[in-house]
Amino acid sequence: MARLQERYRTEIVPALREKFGYRNPMETPRLEKIVINMGVGEGSKDFKLVEAAQQELALIAGQKPVITRAKKAIAAFKIRENMPIGLKVTLRGPRMYEFLDRLINVAIPRVRDFRGLPPKSFDGRGSHTMGLREHLIFLELDYNKVQNVRGMDITTVTTAKTDEEARELLRLLGMPFRQN
Repeated sequence: MARLQERYRTEIVPALREKFGYRNPMETPRLEKIVINMGVGEGSKDFKLVEAAQQELALIAGQKPVITRAKKAIAAFKIRENMPIGLKVTLRGPRMYEFLDRLINVAIPRVRDFRGLPPKSFDGRGSHTMGLREHLIFLELDYNKVQNVRGMDITTVTTAKTDEEARELLRLLGMPFRQN
């Protein structure tokens, strides 16, 4: 079992139950999944860029990403229907906890001029999304082998009913939110 998952069960669940007054243990918010999305806009012209990004994202996430394709043609961007435009991977279970642990304790501290995550990046249903400008903050990647620096979006989906519950869950897990 992942160390963050063990901490969730032993420390975080009792803290959340005490703070929000849950009577049933199944009411306690938990992580459902983490979705990592990486746009590869120039991949519509060169498929080798998509393959390179796919290998890099596979190293970061620990599982093979799916290629996302354009649903309709957009002439201004020179994109035709069904062209590869990005990658995504959905993590669940122990792999999700391992990734979140690496993100919080290793990758985020490597971000230059980091002052904390904005506490208002929630969608109203308990999901939190953060954007990274560089995927090079992950130690799994060899800096010399990376051709292009890409950004990525990381969405953490929880079972929380409100943003306040989700924010408290992520704060207890170690997510470094900015103090306003």
